[in-house]
Amino acid sequence: MITLSSADINLWIAGLLWPLTRILGLLASAPLFGNSAVPLSVKVSLGVLLAMIVAPAVPAVAGADPMSLAGLLILVQELLIGLAMGFTMRIVFAAVEMAGEIGSLTMGLGFATFFDPNTQGRSSAISQFLALIATMAFLSVNAHLVLLSVLVESFSSLPVSAQPINAGGFKQLADWGARIFGTGVQLSLPIVAALLLTNVALGILTRAAPQLNLFGIGFPITLGVGLLVIAMSMPYMATPLQKLFLDGIERARLMPRTWSDKAATPILPLRPSKPIP
Repeated sequence: MITLSSADINLWIAGLLWPLTRILGLLASAPLFGNSAVPLSVKVSLGVLLAMIVAPAVPAVAGADPMSLAGLLILVQELLIGLAMGFTMRIVFAAVEMAGEIGSLTMGLGFATFFDPNTQGRSSAISQFLALIATMAFLSVNAHLVLLSVLVESFSSLPVSAQPINAGGFKQLADWGARIFGTGVQLSLPIVAALLLTNVALGILTRAAPQLNLFGIGFPITLGVGLLVIAMSMPYMATPLQKLFLDGIERARLMPRTWSDKAATPILPLRPSKPIP
């Protein structure tokens, strides 16, 4: 006769609950998975399926009751880890949207804003267009599957433990957030440079012929030049987007190691001790 004690039941519940919490945290914050268009039932079902696959390989935490205060702290810690890993990839898409915002303001489309259901705010038309392009590129290179494999790998680099994580990972996440502005400016440089030359040409034209209405001809010209530059730069967007996805996935892979005290792999490359000739 098989007999089960309450300790065995709690161990089974904890073995599934804690990996599920980390997985659901990533699914809630990661791009594509965390989109509001994806039903909540689909997210929970995918999380439970992944947890059932991962749970047998996750070592159990000895002496931890999921209904105790220590179990609750582990639950919150796992949720933070999953949210941070998903937010790491979300920063990549925020950089692309930042490039669209800069391009829209330069083109004069700053007033053409739409409600973004994903961020519960307003974003420009160019920003949403570039976000859709980034989403299709994200799917075409199977980056969503690689992100899930990185999540499964994180249970080996940072196992479920009652030991609190250190604050180094949050510092690295804040530093990674600065990538939004740098990458956004770099992606929008072709539009900004082309429209800068266009505005200089319009200024010279207005100076040579003051009777021309600058506001009447300036907006259609800048708008047309901006759309033309976007159309010409689309074939060349694949390489920087793939580089962004690789950097985001690598940062998400190394972030659990930063939280672990046993980690020795740095997020940023070390500078050489001697100058390179």
